[in-house]
Amino acid sequence: MTVDHPPATSHVPQTAAKTRPSALALTILLLGGFITVFDLFVVNIAIPSMQADLGVSFAEIGFVIAGYELAFGVLLIAGGRLGDRHGRRRLFALGMAGFAITSFLCGIAPDATSLIVARLLQGATGAILFPQVYALLRVMYDDAGRRRAFGLLGMTLGLAAIVGQVFGGLIVESDLFGLGWRIIFLINLPIGIIALLSARIIPESRSSDAMGVDWPGIGLATAGLLLLLLPLLEGPNLDWPLWTWASMAVSVVLLTAFLVWEHLVARRGGDPAIDLTLFRNTGFSVGSVVVLLIYSTATSLFLCFALLVQSGLGLTPFAAGTLFAPASVGFVVASLVAPKLVARFGNIAIAGGTLVYAAGIGWLIVTAAGLGDGAGIFALLPPLVLFGFGQGLSMTPLLNLVIGYVEESHAGMAAGFISTMQQVGGAFGVSVVGIFFVGILGKDAGEGVSQAGRYADAFSGAMIYNLAAVIVAAALIALIVRKSPARQ
Repeated sequence: MTVDHPPATSHVPQTAAKTRPSALALTILLLGGFITVFDLFVVNIAIPSMQADLGVSFAEIGFVIAGYELAFGVLLIAGGRLGDRHGRRRLFALGMAGFAITSFLCGIAPDATSLIVARLLQGATGAILFPQVYALLRVMYDDAGRRRAFGLLGMTLGLAAIVGQVFGGLIVESDLFGLGWRIIFLINLPIGIIALLSARIIPESRSSDAMGVDWPGIGLATAGLLLLLLPLLEGPNLDWPLWTWASMAVSVVLLTAFLVWEHLVARRGGDPAIDLTLFRNTGFSVGSVVVLLIYSTATSLFLCFALLVQSGLGLTPFAAGTLFAPASVGFVVASLVAPKLVARFGNIAIAGGTLVYAAGIGWLIVTAAGLGDGAGIFALLPPLVLFGFGQGLSMTPLLNLVIGYVEESHAGMAAGFISTMQQVGGAFGVSVVGIFFVGILGKDAGEGVSQAGRYADAFSGAMIYNLAAVIVAAALIALIVRKSPARQ
């Protein structure tokens, strides 16, 4: 599970509603947060069904997931600033309408290309929708009401992840109206319409000194990341032709141009997408790398696990989602425990939690390697619980740690950047893990290994990256905690 999203807006002091918000307004905002996270998790459980229906490659299904996360991540800061400037309720309604329409396009997609494009658009509209939820909750309530509202939001996002895995598997398996996997997207249409019609009850708010949107910078970053992810996803299938290397080279040029542009915008007194002076703080710069590493391991594991247990071991979508449910329970329990551990032992406890996360991944690797005959699948349950528990111990307090390295006046921009790192990390992880998964799966195909054995080997081999990434992240956390304590 990965549902921690710090506020993506730059700042939110300003015109708030004078009247007490209604329970319906809170419900509509929570619904907006729910569907964006639900659609991230439910797709993982439906991927094998999509693969069978559309005949797509791993690269294409990887882009279905990574494309959503990439578009969502790179546009989060822009979405927050647009809401500050033009009205958060207005942007919430626009994002909700866009999310419903693009979900419909996903649900009727006739082929892989159409689905990928629709998912990119869905991620973009999610980036317009999601920041408004945080911003509106911050301005609608006083301190006591805000704590309650954000507590409910955290519960809602956690529930969305669990529902995406379990209920998502059930609705895919039920094949409602003969729509199969398409129903997971189409159900967003009536939800979006109801939320859109009810959005008028949400009080409007905007900022009198909202920051501008750095569209050139966002364009350079988006193009650079796309040109990096595309060859990483397609390269293993095509045996790394010349264009994949050329694409990565152009990606480096564009991302360098992005950094140069951000520096120029800041020097001219403009509003850069990210203030590069934040990275003068070692804790924040190294912490940003830690966030990217940690979050690169989550989505990739969900994807490979779904393929292992469904395509490899023959479980139904509902059984696969139910099997993963204990990991979600472990995550929720650890999320409640983590703040207490940090309060007692200090931020070094986060490094310890990350090592627990690594232990869960390592145990999963060893256990999955022994499932070549498809027997003993319930042996996956204990490592899944440890995996989820370690994830909650590490991810829940990590974001506060990293943002704590910057001055309070820059906390909003730092939070927006860390939100982007979460999503970009997820997309990057799918791309990198795919290289190993596809390679091992293809190699085993010619060696007389059973279907279950092929997928077990591919899963175990691909997860070596996840294990290494988490161990490196734990070492980096220990380093920055000891050398430069965060502001409390």
